[in-house]
Parts: sequence; C-alpha cells; structure tokens
Amino acid sequence: MLGTVLLLLALAEPVSPSPESAASRRAEALKRLLEVFGMEDPPAPPAHVKQPPQYMVDLFNTVANADGVTKNPDILEGNTVRSFLDKAHGEKMRFLFLLSSVAKNEKILTAELHLFRLWPRATNGPKRHHFCQVSIYQVLEKREPEAPGGKKLLAARLVSLQGSGWEVFAITQAVRDWMEDESSNQGLLVTVQGLGGSPLDPPPLQFASGGDHHESKKPMLVLFTDDGRRGASLPVAGFPGGSHLQPQAPVLPAKPAVPRLSRPRSTRSLDRLQPCQRHPLSVDFEEIGWSGWIISPRGYNAYHCKGSCPFPLGENMRPTNHATVQSIINALKLSEGVSSPCCVPDKLYSINLLYFDDDENVVLKQYDDMVAGSCGCH
Repeated sequence: MLGTVLLLLALAEPVSPSPESAASRRAEALKRLLEVFGMEDPPAPPAHVKQPPQYMVDLFNTVANADGVTKNPDILEGNTVRSFLDKAHGEKMRFLFLLSSVAKNEKILTAELHLFRLWPRATNGPKRHHFCQVSIYQVLEKREPEAPGGKKLLAARLVSLQGSGWEVFAITQAVRDWMEDESSNQGLLVTVQGLGGSPLDPPPLQFASGGDHHESKKPMLVLFTDDGRRGASLPVAGFPGGSHLQPQAPVLPAKPAVPRLSRPRSTRSLDRLQPCQRHPLSVDFEEIGWSGWIISPRGYNAYHCKGSCPFPLGENMRPTNHATVQSIINALKLSEGVSSPCCVPDKLYSINLLYFDDDENVVLKQYDDMVAGSCGCH
C-alpha cells in the first residue's frame, strides 16, 4: 500500500515534459491510489454542504488521532462503519434505509437503529407513567404493517419517559435479510405501548423524525461491517503518538514537497551514506483533489524509509537474522549478485478515513499498513 502512495508522489512531476504524458501518469497514479482505498472511482462530493452525523465524528475521534492514524484498534468491530439516514420522510414511527451502497462482499457484523428520544410533552395533572415499552418491527410485506403477519419483532425494551437522548436498538438480522433480498426491505415500524402492552394514545414518547427535526437528531441506521481487506500486519498498542515516536510525530505542511524521479548524483550518494531511518512523507488529500468527499483527516504522514544498511549491522538498524547473514555474505563477497540489505518499514500502522460515499452517506473505514511506524534493514 505504501508503495502505491510513493508512486503517486513520484509521478506527480514526471521527467517527461509532455503534458499528455504527465496527465496520463497522474491519472494512472490516482487510479492506483484509489485501489488502495478499495474504490474504482472517487465518490462525488455532496451537492450541498452537509454536516456528518455527530456519532460518526465522535467515533472517528475515538478510534483515530488528528492525522487518522489508529490509536485504539480494539474499538471497531470489523473495518467499516456505515451510517444511513431515514428516507421515509413524513411517516411517523416508520423508517426506511436504503442500503444500495453496501458491497455484496461486506459481512454484516452488527446493525443498530439510532433514534433520538424527544422531551416528553407537558401533560395536565400528575404523570401516570414513568416507563413505556418501545418495540421495533421489521415490515415484511407491502401492506398496512398492523395487518397480521405483516411484521416481525426485532427488539423491545422499557424506555424512560424522563429526559431526552439517543436510544439504540440492535436489528442485525433484519439488515442481513435485506442484503440477501433487496426487495424485502420494506422498512421498520416503531410502536410505543404501556407496561401492560396496551397502546397509548397519544403516545407519551416520541422520537425525532427525518423531516421535522434538526439534522443532528435524525433517525440513523449504523452498520458495522468487514469488507475482508486485511494487510500484512494489524495495529498494535504502540501506535504513532506513543513516546517512542514523538520526535517524529506527523506534521502535515500546507503543500508537501513532491519528490522528483531524477535527483543530482551527489544527493543520491549522500542518501547511501546516511543510515537507515524514517523520513516524513505527507499525503495531502486537497492536493490530490479528494478534499470534497473526505471529511477527515485532510491528509496524513505515511513516512518512508531511506538510508544504507552497511556492514556490520548494528542493533539500532533493527536487522532481521536474514539481513545480518546477507550483510555478511555481501561484505565478504562470498556469492556473486548478493546486494546489501534494504532499508524498509518493519512496523506498519493503519489509518482511518471518514468520508461521504456516492449516496452521501457517511462512512468510516480503516485501512491497514498505511503508515511506516519504524524502519529496519531487511
């Protein structure tokens, strides 16, 4: 993955002066970078300015640091979190979420319905109820949901009538059904009943709807999925930002320098004399042209490894046993064609992107092996 990022930066200023060649190479590099992020084409930026759901922003900030590097690898279930807003505008207690943007190969791990509980309406006289029963049903057929057999109970529990806030209900099996048969997605029905199961009219509890309330309180479906894309290594507790990496903490300049394909011979010679170590490599999404659909981060420091691995290899170069043997064989000229070990990343970390997909849903996705945490001779 890091090789593709390096390819993008290297191709940004090709040696050939031909504009057609430069445009072609840039397009190819961007295409390769999109493949790293599991996409064929970049999502179109939202037609209007949109604020992402606060839940998704908070989740991103919990999982990643300001540069998107994973700081808590144990929070996410899977590597993708998708949010969907209700499309059944105007229908009280009926909700519909369109899942066409979910890839068929994504494994649905957990699905949650998030509803914002409004402050109870003022009533005359003493309050008779402190709790009510909220039930979530999967609508099974295209008819009145109250009809016998037209709905299936997914979740039910007692909800307090005091205060306001978010209520979360697990509806995983319903979403799995919808993914197997898209036409079966007839939405969800929410009912409010008394403690004895009797209907309450008017219901003392109401949830914010998609059309009548602030965007931050809209009903939302949240899916935790896994797309099966895994790197060679998983994040570890010592993510970049720990004390051992603070001297090289990611710093993102406004316009990162773009390396050229050709450099003066003296510079290349100097590189060979420098010991193997980690150097900054900034990836700026605005420079690439992706800032319209990526919410956070605006870029990140991928780092890259550069320098020599001369004989004898010291412990500070973090050599593998194989690299040590190779270095010895190379130094003693015991075999022709054996080069000295290479300076490469020996620890990699994941990053997280928060972005709008083609349907303007907000997605949080984690990508493995995107940041060189340290370098060694291999």
